[in-house]
Amino acid sequence: MYAERNSNKRLNDEDIVTLVLAGRTDLFALLVDRYKDRVFQTCMGFLHNRQEAEDLAQEIFIQVYVSLSGFKRRSAFSTWLYRIVINAALNMLRKKSKIAFVDLTTLNSSHFAMFKNDRDNPEQVLIETEDNSLLKEALDSLPDKQRAAIVLSYFNEMSQKEIAQVLDTTEGAVESLLQRAKKNLRKKLGESRRKNEQ
Repeated sequence: MYAERNSNKRLNDEDIVTLVLAGRTDLFALLVDRYKDRVFQTCMGFLHNRQEAEDLAQEIFIQVYVSLSGFKRRSAFSTWLYRIVINAALNMLRKKSKIAFVDLTTLNSSHFAMFKNDRDNPEQVLIETEDNSLLKEALDSLPDKQRAAIVLSYFNEMSQKEIAQVLDTTEGAVESLLQRAKKNLRKKLGESRRKNEQ
């Protein structure tokens, strides 16, 4: 039994998909174990609410299981999975008529490294005072593709190449999305700070 568990862990994603579709449905748990933390992190990047992110992550894995036969292997399983995650997160945001601003204390400081430039930077002051609701509001103001690129880059630490695969675009386009997203975030944070000072 132990040997079988060990050999199952060495299976790659595509092998597991093949076996699940052939009737070894118990092996789907391996895919869940491999990706649950990253799927949750991605959901948090969009929703900023632990309970909603956990619920959505569960729904996503159900959707993945039901849709597994639709995985055509034109890309890596992880790429296919992240496309489902991003679409599900964006759909949830669209369905919500009003998104409550909540604390982002579950996220660590490395997620905000994109803003850490110098002491006179207004964004830096916001980060250091941990006014995370303003950052959350700024993230939510981004266009979908910019937000997806930021979440995958800073919350999941994906390379531009990996993000390009998930978003089905070029690395150059991803670089441009990230630059525009950072610029928009800095502008929004600066405006929010000035408003709060008035």
